[in-house]
Amino acid sequence: MARNIYKNSFSKVKFCLYNSFATTGFGHGTDKGLLAGVLGYSVDDVIIKNIFDVVENVDYSYEYAQDISRHPNSVDITFDNKMTVSGDSVGAGEIRINCINGFSVNIDGSYDTLLLMYKDRPGMISTVSEIIQKQKVNIASLHCDRSSKGGTASMYVALDIPIGEDAVEKVKQIKDVFFVTNIRKLK
Repeated sequence: MARNIYKNSFSKVKFCLYNSFATTGFGHGTDKGLLAGVLGYSVDDVIIKNIFDVVENVDYSYEYAQDISRHPNSVDITFDNKMTVSGDSVGAGEIRINCINGFSVNIDGSYDTLLLMYKDRPGMISTVSEIIQKQKVNIASLHCDRSSKGGTASMYVALDIPIGEDAVEKVKQIKDVFFVTNIRKLK
């Protein structure tokens, strides 16, 4: 999911595992699974067992921490020192992304989701929702967060069906939008 959010190629990735992940992650193969995931391998790929032997052109590192304010199985994934995606393994193979670059989100992979970051200003919600409406796509939920009035803001829009790439390109062209990604739901 973090790889689907970042969408860019990367040469460096850092994982910070918290709490239970920090103490048992190595023995349970969490370190291998996380690295394989950001490299695009599926959870049942046999390469995971030997992922450290096959990684090329990616500098990866792990940190371990305890923080009682975090979920027991929590991780921060930082790509090229540009984006940090924070999430939790909530059990039974389910995940929840709860923070992207300091902005609160609640993405669990059950919906196709449009995510954007922009300079906070009036009218952004209506501009984005109009583009989505013209695609005849229903919005399941929408959430916005901002650092301060007029500062950097984020919006994620959970959609009943995917929107077309032409609509994503239109969102990218909106004044003051500096990051857009179209996250496909997990299968």
